Amino acid sequence: MCKNIILLTILIIFLSECRTIEKKSNEIVQKENKTLSKYIGKTSERLLADLGKPDEDFINDKGNLEYVYKKKKYGISCERTFEINSKYIVNGFTSKNCF
Repeated sequence: MCKNIILLTILIIFLSECRTIEKKSNEIVQKENKTLSKYIGKTSERLLADLGKPDEDFINDKGNLEYVYKKKKYGISCERTFEINSKYIVNGFTSKNCF
């Protein structure tokens, strides 16, 4: 009986911590998306002025230019990719492991 109560208490604490981590993760992702969304509809010139020269650039399958910015934080590689159309307007982005 006592072991069951202890196990139940540990389980509740563990699940509570998981929700806290998930909530913080979601908040970080939302903040990242809000920050990067400000470039949608802006020129690639503006993006370059703010973020500098990308680490990589290439033409994707759709024929659009992509700028890739990479950095490491706490040993984790962060990669932000911006898609730029033929009029040099940013029309999308992705972000991986950035916080």
